[in-house]
Amino acid sequence: MPSTPTAPTGADATAPLVRVERFEDPGLAHVAEIVLDRPQAMNAVSTEMARAIAAATAQVAADETVRCVVLTSSHAKAFCVGADLKERNAFSDADLMAQRPVARAAYGGVLDLPVPAIAAVDGFALGGGFELALSCDVVVAGEGAVVGLPEVSVGVIPGGGGTQLLVRRVGWSRAARAIFSAARLSAGEALELGAVDEVVPAGSARDAALELARTIAANSPVGLRNAKRAMRLGADVGLDAGLEIEDGCWRATAFSGDRREGVAAFAEKRRPVWPGR
Repeated sequence: MPSTPTAPTGADATAPLVRVERFEDPGLAHVAEIVLDRPQAMNAVSTEMARAIAAATAQVAADETVRCVVLTSSHAKAFCVGADLKERNAFSDADLMAQRPVARAAYGGVLDLPVPAIAAVDGFALGGGFELALSCDVVVAGEGAVVGLPEVSVGVIPGGGGTQLLVRRVGWSRAARAIFSAARLSAGEALELGAVDEVVPAGSARDAALELARTIAANSPVGLRNAKRAMRLGADVGLDAGLEIEDGCWRATAFSGDRREGVAAFAEKRRPVWPGR
C-alpha cells in the first residue's frame, strides 16, 4: 500500500494555502477571487496545496452567485512555480502514484469551473503553475511574467493538462517547440505565441483581471454558464455535433428568466437585474 504523503509542517501547517475572496464593491459582487497563498514556497503545489485548490474550486463552482472567477497569487514575484519538487524528492513510487489523483483534482477543479475564469499572472508561472493558468479561459500577464512548461528538463512531462491545453491554444508545432525545448517565455513571447491573451504593466495583472471580471460579471449568469458549456463541449467535436451542443445550450438559456429580463431591460433602456435562472 502507498504511504500517506507527509503532512505540512511549519508555516504550511496553519496557513490556508488557498483563499477564496469576495468583494463589497457592487461591480465585483459576483466575482470570486481564488488566491494561491503559499508565498514561502512561491506557491509550489504540494499535496496539501493541491487539496486546497480542489476544495476552493469546488466551493466556488457550487456557489450560484458567482459569475466570474479570477485566479491570483499572494506572491509578488510568482504566480506558481509548479509542483513541489522538494516534497516529491522524498516520495517513493507508491507515494507518487497516491498523489496523482489529488493533483489531477486540483487542475481539473480549475478547468471545470462552470463560469468564466481569468488567470492573473505576475512573476513566474512554470510547469504546474502555468497549467493552472492555462486551465482558465483567459490569461492576463504582467510584463515581468515568465511562463513555460519545462517538465522534460527534470525527467517528467506536463501532467496538469499542459500537453493538451497548450496545443489547443497555440497549435501543435508551436506547443511542441515550447514543450520539447522546456522553454521559459517572457510575457511578450507568450503573447506572440498565443499562450497568454493580454500583457499589462508589471504588477498590474490582478487589477486588469478584476476589471475584465467586472465587465463579464455584469452579464447574464445563465448566459455565461451556458456559453462556456457550449464552447468547452463543442471545442473537440465536428461542426455538426458542435452546433447540436450549441443548440442545447441555447435552449437552456432562451427559456430562462435571464432571457426574459434581458429583453425587457433592453426594451425599457435600463440595466438588467438578472434572476440567474
